[in-house]
Amino acid sequence: MVDVSAKPNSVRHACARGRVRLSEPAARLLRTGSLPKGDGLAVARVAAITAVKRTPDIIPLCHPINIDQVEVGLEVGADGVDIEVTVTSVGRTGAEMEALTGVTAAALTIIDMVKAVDRGCVIEDVRVVAKSGGRSGSWNAGGDTGRAGAGGETPVTGTTVAHPCGYVIVSDRRHARLAEDETGPLIARTLSGAGCPRVESAVVPDDVAAIGEAVLRLARAGCRVIVTSGGTGIGPRDVTPEALSGLIDQPMPGLTEALRALGGRSTAAAWMSRQVAGIIKAGGAAGPAEPVLVVALPGSAAAVRDSLELLVPLFPHIVDQMSGGDHK
Repeated sequence: MVDVSAKPNSVRHACARGRVRLSEPAARLLRTGSLPKGDGLAVARVAAITAVKRTPDIIPLCHPINIDQVEVGLEVGADGVDIEVTVTSVGRTGAEMEALTGVTAAALTIIDMVKAVDRGCVIEDVRVVAKSGGRSGSWNAGGDTGRAGAGGETPVTGTTVAHPCGYVIVSDRRHARLAEDETGPLIARTLSGAGCPRVESAVVPDDVAAIGEAVLRLARAGCRVIVTSGGTGIGPRDVTPEALSGLIDQPMPGLTEALRALGGRSTAAAWMSRQVAGIIKAGGAAGPAEPVLVVALPGSAAAVRDSLELLVPLFPHIVDQMSGGDHK
């Protein structure tokens, strides 16, 4: 099984759909609850919920997760029944397999309920249609996202970073092109995948003035969130905290506490990281036109990946609050 122990908890949604093709007489009996075995829709609904909760017993390498909510939609048409299962979980891994298992169990149960009157039933098009939460953010298969039998839209929603962002890679070797930069592309992909319309970047040496100038340049370019990577250790060239402390007007120690606690799950060395976070306020000749959040992360690609999983869902709310938004 994949190790997810270092990943932060987040709200996960997964929505899956499928269909059982039936003969018209079988569909009519199912719709009216007149099958020889009774109310097929009620039994299928219970089967879906039971299967969601028992998914790890069926799929060998699937992590057990907490199931916080299961919604089952069953809509009977003239020649079949459309099935939709939405699973909500707060945890470290997604709920796609649970949603798929729920749909499949409901489909098999419907076949069991109608087989006495229709031996030609077919299960069709079982697939995930939407998911949100976690490192990969939101995904939607497109097309109609209405909830089967519920008359509304699927509750699958995720983070959308609708403002420009930037990142600064702090490394003597990467600035001199003596080492490949793996962290920058990772940050760019993550922010773009969360909907960020524009991602600015810079690579600078471990120098207080160079770091500060790069951050202010991105801030003046309209980036509302700026992430730095590298220079947060205790070596003689690690000066990123010093560079940012001179720019930050409003520290956010809660973010750094959460990031260090997250890193501490993977390695005790994380407690030596001198991460900083805070807001650069607007105004002044050299300042940005709007407040900017800046967060210093370690240089490790793994640490950056895990940190962004925690941070990115917070970015829209932080930017809204910096701009004077109300608490929702």
